[in-house]
Parts: sequence; structure tokens; C-alpha cells
Amino acid sequence: MTLWGGRFEREPDRILWNYTVSEADRRLLTDDVRGSMAHVSMLGDVGLVTLDEARTLLEGLQTVLREAEDGEFEFQPEDEDVHAAVERRLIEITGDIGRKLHTARSRNDQVALDLRLYLRRAGEDRQQQLDEFVRTLITLAERHADTVVPSYTHLQQAQAVPLGHHLLAYAWMALRDRSRFEDLGRRLAVSPLGAGASGGSSLPIEPANTARALGFDIVFANSMDAVASRDLAAEYVWCAAQAMVHLSRLAEELILWASSEFGWVTFGDDFTTGSSALPQKKNPDIAELARGRSAGSIGALTAILTLQKGLPLTYNRDLQEDKTHVFAADDILGETLAAITAMLASAQFHPPAPTSWVTALDLAEALVERGVPFREAHHAVGRLVGGLVADGRGLDQATPDDLAAADHRFQSDDVRRIDVEDSVRRRISPGGGSADSVRRQIDALRKLV
Repeated sequence: MTLWGGRFEREPDRILWNYTVSEADRRLLTDDVRGSMAHVSMLGDVGLVTLDEARTLLEGLQTVLREAEDGEFEFQPEDEDVHAAVERRLIEITGDIGRKLHTARSRNDQVALDLRLYLRRAGEDRQQQLDEFVRTLITLAERHADTVVPSYTHLQQAQAVPLGHHLLAYAWMALRDRSRFEDLGRRLAVSPLGAGASGGSSLPIEPANTARALGFDIVFANSMDAVASRDLAAEYVWCAAQAMVHLSRLAEELILWASSEFGWVTFGDDFTTGSSALPQKKNPDIAELARGRSAGSIGALTAILTLQKGLPLTYNRDLQEDKTHVFAADDILGETLAAITAMLASAQFHPPAPTSWVTALDLAEALVERGVPFREAHHAVGRLVGGLVADGRGLDQATPDDLAAADHRFQSDDVRRIDVEDSVRRRISPGGGSADSVRRQIDALRKLV
């Protein structure tokens, strides 16, 4: 029997049942039971069930919770959703008293509660994973605080920086991703239970009681908003999608770095795959899949935003689909963080030195230190570069005469500026690419995670 079948004379057609029933919300089983336990306690407090009935219901729900946590709870074909499954099982355990569970409650506020409980605990899990990801980057950055590599703009070598500086850029991105989940937690801390189907209840319920029991800070202010809104689910998916975009950017670089053309990194055999045809291949498949699965996160975000755009207040069955997209985005991020963190931990970095061209800005800044306007200094070094390229020489082959020919304000010892490692050592700007900056960032990051 369905929860709503009282006014119907015929059972649901199998076509209707197959199209409208989803198993996606079964993931909310423990959340649903915990929400029900808080609800029953409130019903007992206000006298809507007797204390003995409340005790019986709570004991029954505790049994259901134990079955859920131990993986022993059995869903039945007639369970329309997770709420119906819990109520059905509770009636099996407690008898007719179990039919009082749904007093002063609707599946509309019930699922809104379950979803918030899920997002709250899932968000905490993702924050912990992001912290571990940052710790892995810190370890690598510490190991490579003095390893000099080129930074890139437009995928062209730009300036020399420590490899650790490059890696820590992703650590700061991940910390922002973490902070977004943390900030969302404040908006999730509002209990919707008590909103009912849309307009609350004529029964003397106390929503604040259930809110406190479930660890929420406050109770909803508007019952229609409480059951109709899914902006928090969309925000969660956005947080997950943005984190995946950051991981996808890192994945793209790891793929490039692992190529023979770059030759920057080798990953452990246990975190790479081979080719069925090419014996020499060692593929960074985790990174490739991370890059690919970011598309699923973006798709989930598009879907959950579109899902809401034309819905009149309050609850509409369309909202059943929200969980599919939330769970997909959450799974993608959780699995990708675990995989890419492990892959990174196996990495052995061995990047080649940058070309001498990455010191061109250092030469321009030598003139700036003597009062030459930067634009003039830039053109002077440009003339030097053009002449060297025409001669088939690199910047490290420039002589004092070459510098003087490009601009009379160069001095002979300016050729010392054309040293890649010295370029990094001279860099003093806060947050810039120097070994000292890397170590300061590591100290700051360790405090933050």
C-alpha cells in the first residue's frame, strides 16, 4: 500500500510505478531514520504521542538504524521511496503504533530535511579530503622548494619559479574549495522539518525541538520556502563542480608533464596503466579520467539549475530528480579527490631546467632599477631578443656587447642576470616565485589545514 492510496480505488499501474519510483533516495536511509527519531521525540514532548508510544517508536527506529548502518536493511519492491521503506519497516517492528510516525509531517519537509542532513555530512567528508589533498601538495612542494622550472603563460615559458610554487597554486585553490563547502554549511544549518506539505500544521508541534536534536542552528522562517527550495543543493553541486574544475586543470598539467615531450614527472606503476598494443606506454589514466569526469560535474550543475527554473511553489515531483544530480556530483568529487591525491603521492618529479629566455624580464628590471621607464626597458630587451634569435643564439649566449648594442644603459655585469637559478633567488616580491615564498606558504597552509 502506498502512503497516499487512501483516496484511490485502483492500485498504481505498473507503467506509472516504474516511471515515478526512483531508488536514488535510498542513500538517504540513515538520514531519514535520524530525522524520524528526532521527530518522534518531539511528538512525545508535545503530547501528540504518549511517552510509552514515543519510547516504542524510538526503539523501533533504533533497530532500523542499526540495520541500515550494518547494511542489513532490506528494501522491498513495494517501497515507493526511502520514507515509505522506513515507515513500512517500523510498522513491521512495532505494529500499528508505527502508523503514528508520520503525524504532523509530510514527505515534502521530510525529504528537504534528509537532503540537508546528507549535504552536511557529505560536505564535511569533502572538506577532510581537500585537506588531505592540500597536505599531499605541501609535502611535494617542500621537497621541491628549490627545484627550478619555467612558469607558463599562453603555454609559453614565462619566468623561472620553484616547482613547489607551481604545486602550491593548486593548494590555495583547494583551500578556497574547502571554504566554500564550509560556508555552505552555515546555510544548511536551518531545519525545514515542521513545514509540512507546504503550510505547516494545526497540531502543536515544536520544530525547534527537532532542530536542536539534529544539530541545526535555527528553524525555517517560511514553510513554503522550506519545502520548495533547492538552491542549497545546487550550491553544493556548484562547490563540487568548481573543485572538479580545479582538479581538471591540475590533471591536464600532470598529463602534459608525464609526456616524453615534457618529461617532468613519473608516477608509480601502481597508479598508472599500460597499452594493450604499445608495450612502452605508461598512461596517467587517473588524471585523464579526472579531466573527463569534470564534465559530469558541470552537467550535474546545469541539470540541477535547470530543474528549478520553472517550478511554481511549493513542492513538485520534478524535485525528485535533484538527488540524482547531487549524488553524481558528490561521488565524482569524492572519488576523484581520493584517486588524484594517491596518484600525486606516488609522483617523482625530475623536470628539466628552463630555457634562459625566462630571465628576459630580469634584464628589463635591471634597467628599471636605474630609472629607465619600464616600457623603454621592455623594448630594449625585445631588441636584444630579436637580434639573438636572428643569430640562432639563446639568451644565455648574450655578451656585454650584445647588451650594449641593444641599449647603452645596460652594464657589462648585467649578463649575470641571465642565470635561471639566480633569477629565482633575486625575486623578493611577496607571494612571488621564490624558495622563501614557498616555505612561507607551506607554513601558512599547515596552519590552515
